[in-house]
Amino acid sequence: MNVDSLVTMANQIADFFISEAGVDAAPQEIASHITKFWDPRMRTQIIAHAAAGGAGLSPTALAAARQLQPPLVKVASAGV
Repeated sequence: MNVDSLVTMANQIADFFISEAGVDAAPQEIASHITKFWDPRMRTQIIAHAAAGGAGLSPTALAAARQLQPPLVKVASAGV
């Protein structure tokens, strides 16, 4: 997905959670939402974008993106 679209979505989610939870609690709520509802590839992209400076992300969305953990990679077993 285009990183600009992810930035827009993250900022919209941030606006919502700022109004619902307040600015102090919003980053955790945003990170939780992204973890639950975004595809792992989308999360990987926004994490990388935040690590590269997070251009375009609101301060709250950037704080949330920096809290995200990379998705776990599932390793197929060899029939052990």
